[in-house]
Amino acid sequence: MSTSPTAGPAATPGRAYLMLGLATLGFALNFWAWALLSPLASRFQAELGLTSSQQALLVAVPVVVGSLGRIPVGALADRFGGRVMFPLVSLASVVPVLYLGLLGHDALASLLIGGFFLGVSGTAFAVGVPFVNAWFPPERRGLAVGIFGVGMGGTAISALTTVRLVDASGTSTPFLVTAGALVAYAVIAWTVLRDAPGRPVPTAPLAQRLAATFRLRITWQAAALYALLFGGYVAFSVYLPAYLKTAYGLTPVDAANRMAGFVLLAVIMRPIGGWLADRIPPSRVLAVALVIVIAGALLQSTTPDLVPLGTIAFLSMAVALGAGSGATFTLVAQLAPPTQVGSVTGVVGAAGGLGGFVPPLVMGAIYERLDSYALGLILLALVAGAVLLLNLLSVGRGGSRPESVAHA
Repeated sequence: MSTSPTAGPAATPGRAYLMLGLATLGFALNFWAWALLSPLASRFQAELGLTSSQQALLVAVPVVVGSLGRIPVGALADRFGGRVMFPLVSLASVVPVLYLGLLGHDALASLLIGGFFLGVSGTAFAVGVPFVNAWFPPERRGLAVGIFGVGMGGTAISALTTVRLVDASGTSTPFLVTAGALVAYAVIAWTVLRDAPGRPVPTAPLAQRLAATFRLRITWQAAALYALLFGGYVAFSVYLPAYLKTAYGLTPVDAANRMAGFVLLAVIMRPIGGWLADRIPPSRVLAVALVIVIAGALLQSTTPDLVPLGTIAFLSMAVALGAGSGATFTLVAQLAPPTQVGSVTGVVGAAGGLGGFVPPLVMGAIYERLDSYALGLILLALVAGAVLLLNLLSVGRGGSRPESVAHA
């Protein structure tokens, strides 16, 4: 491992917050691109005669690729830094965005090919966390990484604009707009972004560093927490409109607006969760968040009236999932070795993305068999209970000092 003096982040708070703002913008734009296919899935289903399984596969492919891709991209971010990786990921994402907008939206096969490479944009999260982490001292990293996490609201931008742009100007329009934004960001990022002075740079080979990351206890603790907390956010942001339409008979527009409210609240709570975890042990913030998820899921399993109890249940879970996601990465910032924050983030981020992929499939299958969502929500409460036990028995009893790893 090679390092240089570490006086920079604490001495230049103004520049640190500029870097944070640019990283958050890049995360939001890449997540906007990552989510382009989801709002159009029902339209493609009608136009191309897709089955429900094919529609689900279309939405799932970029999620899975983007989630798993975070593992190597996070390790590369440790080595090369955000100044290189943010423009690289953004420009790489432009190619599938343009392909889908101009050539690849007329057949399922071409949509799946484009969706596979579109997954690259979902890896931006693993670039931003180590980049932001290096710019801030330990006592401010929870808030800083939480603010960066607001970029996950890029999925809401996609949900609110994609269909409207297609209706106004044609299928290519949202893809062209997004591609233009990514190119502009890549130029700005290459020109303005700088890695933190004194950023620790690992020198070990990629495979060796990944193997060391998988041996860290914090990797698996945070992965389990994030799979539920961020995975729950992703799952609800994808499946909530269908749930509300089926369970309560809402119109598609009303259901989409309520989903946007859920997403917005979770996004707002993410930096608040990080800020709280800077001041009290993250395990306590996580415990409260998990208890709220359990209570909200059990309440909603009874399918109460949407106003007020159903709304209270979902908004409470949005608060808990957002705050818990922020607290999870405060834990990573506290316990991951400085040279492996990106690698750990990659694995944890992958767990979160995959955690959001499974629940919609489970909920759909349960509803097809039982004509009820109750069992799916009870399963969510049970899994949250298991993660709560992990938090209390393992995470909460751990120290706050970074783990050491040979050959980091």
